[in-house]
Amino acid sequence: MTKNAIVWIREDFRIEHNPALSFASQNHKRVSALYIYNNKNFDKKREAQKWWLSKSLEAFEIDLKKYNISLEIIESDEIEILSKIKKNDDITVYWSKIYEPDIIAKGKKIRDIFIKNQINYKYFKGNILNEFQDITKNDGTPFKVFTPFWKNAELKYLNQVPSKVFQIKKLDKSFSFFKKTIEAKEILPNKNWFKKFEKYWKPSEIEAKLKLDELIKDKIHNYGEARDIPGVNGTSKLSPYLKFGQIHVESIWNKCDSLAKKTKGYRKYINELGWREFSYSLINYFPEMLQGNLRKEFDNFQWVKNDKFLKKWKQGMTGYPIVDAGMRELYETGWMHNRVRMIVASFLVKHLRIHWMEGEKYFKNCLVDYNEASNVAQWQWVAGCGADAAPYFRIFNPTLQGIKFDPEGTYTRKWVPELKNMPNEFLHKPWELEKKIQEKIKIMIGKDYPEPIVVHEQARASALEAFKLLRKN
Repeated sequence: MTKNAIVWIREDFRIEHNPALSFASQNHKRVSALYIYNNKNFDKKREAQKWWLSKSLEAFEIDLKKYNISLEIIESDEIEILSKIKKNDDITVYWSKIYEPDIIAKGKKIRDIFIKNQINYKYFKGNILNEFQDITKNDGTPFKVFTPFWKNAELKYLNQVPSKVFQIKKLDKSFSFFKKTIEAKEILPNKNWFKKFEKYWKPSEIEAKLKLDELIKDKIHNYGEARDIPGVNGTSKLSPYLKFGQIHVESIWNKCDSLAKKTKGYRKYINELGWREFSYSLINYFPEMLQGNLRKEFDNFQWVKNDKFLKKWKQGMTGYPIVDAGMRELYETGWMHNRVRMIVASFLVKHLRIHWMEGEKYFKNCLVDYNEASNVAQWQWVAGCGADAAPYFRIFNPTLQGIKFDPEGTYTRKWVPELKNMPNEFLHKPWELEKKIQEKIKIMIGKDYPEPIVVHEQARASALEAFKLLRKN
């Protein structure tokens, strides 16, 4: 066993349930935590997550100091940095797995370099319930439908030996190995638009635990109904903490499983964890879906290129209040309510017939909880071109969606304040309100708030016609 250890931190900014960090501290005299910031993975692609990453590093550094473990941040390529470690450095390198094909491929290259250079290394299961390759049909092929996948995956996890408790040992003194390091604040985006995120989020392990406690105490029993109402605080808001590993999915599972009374809300929430597992399975068995449609017949679909409409959608200026509310919430907070994500996604790919990859790319840049597997899988689910997808002809009516899920306008008025005086009856179809009443309440449609950029009935008919042509080809 070497004297020193480096724990390569990637998406595991936590002390609790961190097997790599625990193993290193228990088996080595000196431990350094290393984060390699590769700008190619973030710049002009994941701007919102630069903020979350920077704040996460700051919080994690404070937590690690309590154990005399230093956090070293280096801006470079992962292979370039890790290949510099030599045998006589007397170092073992540890890390936890990430389940994205490109990252797995790079990990294999790093492993080969370590073998060649005679560097000791060990990697651990990542932030997942089951290794994706462990969940297949009886014939060894992967699942493409969620329900049988999750039935098998849940049973597999329940039958596993429970994970041991991973304890981090406080070391005698800190240890630093690298010379050219950077500070966490140097990762922040150049533009200051992200500063408003600080009103809504506290990226830290402590906050993740508080969110989980709130879920168990106040939300999970009514989660089945409340999660669909964007005007109430009914979702867990744990997704960005899961993405960056400020909490492990097993910790969430165990907390939920400890409930004495397991309601429908419990089942609905557990199924959300299942969709996350399913998405990881899909992108690893079908990595081609990261670059295009899983269902190849959609390669011939008649998408429309319309930069003007795409910009209106991004700005939250489509003229459909529930859509615009969602897009504005996204830009303001780096997050969007899940029900509204489906509504805005459906509007983009079906009302505007703009390619789902344009939406996926924008979400990738703006979401603090961006997860490659979930984002791609969910966009293809809405577009109808993915696994177990919603049928393309299922086209949300944004007016009816608003009326059904935000009847009092709590959510819509918050994010589209121009409509604060609009009567409930017309809130989700403001263009139908008489002009004289618009004047009276001082909100003129077409001036203070836009007319709808497309007419629902016409857009729906065009989308269905395009789908018919696809089926004929």
